[in-house]
Amino acid sequence: MNLALVAFVLLISACPASAQSKIDGLWDASVFVGQAEIPFRFEISSNNGQVQGFFFEGDKKIGSTSGQFVNNQLQLQYEFLYTTLTATFDGEQWQGSYRGNRKNGREYPFRARRFRAADPESAASPQAAGSWEMTLAGDDKNSTKDPRSVLSWKLFLRQSGPEVSGSILRIDGDTGTLTGRWHGNTLVLSHFAGERPVLFEASLQPDGTLHVTYNRLNKYLAARVSEARAKGIPQPPDPSRFTSVKDPSEPFHFQFPDLGGKNVSSADQQFQGKVVLITIGGTWCPNCRDEAPFLVDLYKHYHARGLEIVSLTFEAAGDPAEDKPRVESFIKEFVIPYPVLLAGAIGEVTDKLPQLVRFGAYPTSIFLGRDGRVRGIHAGFASSATGEASAELARETKSSIEHLLAENPISATAR
Repeated sequence: MNLALVAFVLLISACPASAQSKIDGLWDASVFVGQAEIPFRFEISSNNGQVQGFFFEGDKKIGSTSGQFVNNQLQLQYEFLYTTLTATFDGEQWQGSYRGNRKNGREYPFRARRFRAADPESAASPQAAGSWEMTLAGDDKNSTKDPRSVLSWKLFLRQSGPEVSGSILRIDGDTGTLTGRWHGNTLVLSHFAGERPVLFEASLQPDGTLHVTYNRLNKYLAARVSEARAKGIPQPPDPSRFTSVKDPSEPFHFQFPDLGGKNVSSADQQFQGKVVLITIGGTWCPNCRDEAPFLVDLYKHYHARGLEIVSLTFEAAGDPAEDKPRVESFIKEFVIPYPVLLAGAIGEVTDKLPQLVRFGAYPTSIFLGRDGRVRGIHAGFASSATGEASAELARETKSSIEHLLAENPISATAR
């Protein structure tokens, strides 16, 4: 009888539903980038042997596409990000890694423990809500030496008590939603939603500026927009003037294969006499993922009136056989109705599109009039994390398209 009872208990403990229930719920997680430990909220949910792990982009949940928890080993797949999280559970904490599966994909150490609400702050917190600008203070310590790191950035902050959220907007796009709080005179914000790991630490100075450390590496000086010039912070670059073309009087040309191998060209009949929005991006690019739903909405709203959209995707591998599944997944995720063309590898934009001058941002949008000539180029994309900047970009984009559509159709020979 005792042996039967022991066997029954062992059987129950081995049941996936029972084993997995102990991992459900919210977790205080972190990934490590160099010397920076970047905290973020994470959630695990299990049901009938199926396990999902959720990142958070603001209030939006981003769930894994498949997962399992066996013998205290967790594995989660994020097909649309082409990433994998693996971790071991010791009954209290997780330890593992989160890795990108693309060519040269990054891998981050991963840690997590049970979620615990933050202790309330007893003292009043400094006020940081509003629009700021920030610039590199000192040397660029990034190993990549990205020239965009030395350009001024925009910083948007929202605050409720000690709790602060916001985003940094660079020329190529934003960081996603930063969240965190004041700890005395120090503001700590972070972001990780499967991509774009950021640790933002700032201290308020007597003159009202912020001394910022980004991912425990580069240091920045931030000031409110009204005071930025006086504090020596250069004007952030204008995204509508960052990239141009060599000869604006010449029609813009492209020719690349679609996923079926068929060449699609600017000379094709479907583009003649149409307003064309060309987006340069890649499935690896977080800001391109932010942009995709916006472009789909534009297409649905304006296509019947004469708008065409074409996506030129430059992928990590530059090999159609390897890149095609990622692009197919991207199209499926966002239900993209317009052509997506395999244009090449990251870094080949200037070679593949030689008419461009100073390309430097994924995504970049090129607006063509009905005559096929470039009427505007916008670098980067401001997501909803940036608040009013996102709304302003939407208004400007729609205004540009409305203006171009209102122009009289011309002969296709102009292309």
